[in-house]
Parts: sequence; structure tokens; C-alpha cells
Amino acid sequence: MRLSELQKRVEEFEKARGWDSFRESLIYAHLIEEITEIGRFILEKEGYKRSGLGHSSPGEDLDSEFAQSLTLFVQLANRFGVDLEKALSKEMERMEKRFNAEEWRRALGRDGS
Repeated sequence: MRLSELQKRVEEFEKARGWDSFRESLIYAHLIEEITEIGRFILEKEGYKRSGLGHSSPGEDLDSEFAQSLTLFVQLANRFGVDLEKALSKEMERMEKRFNAEEWRRALGRDGS
């Protein structure tokens, strides 16, 4: 699915449920909540937090957490009139110029030598 198709689908989904009346600040807060769930999963996976040792498990449905985060992110982009395909393409061009791949591999000791 193209980003433009995703944006349209999310917009239609949101409007069909009357969610387009929610303020952007509420969508943003919900997005942060979902991203936090992903963070909890990472902390548990890396052993920093342990389920049953004072922490609850973030669950096993990581795919759903990413999908929910993406949907909320797209909702915010729609609210502010951001064309994600254009924005991403433009930003990738900037980043390719700004962050030279060879220099970064060399700096990280991954230049193959």
C-alpha cells in the first residue's frame, strides 16, 4: 500500500467513526502511549525489565503496537495536511546528502577493511 493510500484509508476510517472531532493533542498523547508500549517490549527483550520481577509484561502483540502507532502518526499527518510520500522522499534526499554512507561506515568501523 502506498503512503497516499494509507493516508486516505485512515482519514476515511477516522471520519466514519466521528474521531475527526478529537483534538490533535489527544491523538499525539495516544501515539506516545502506543510508542511507549513498543519501548516496554524492547526493555523486556533486552533484559532491562523482567516480567514477574516488579514489572508487568507489555504483551506479545508487537505487530499491533506498531500498526496502532503508525495509524495515529498518519492521523496527525492528515490533520496537518502533510503528504507523507512527498515529505519522506524529500527528507531521504536531504539525509543522503547529510549523512554520507561511506563516512558513517568508516566511523563505525564497518568499512570492510
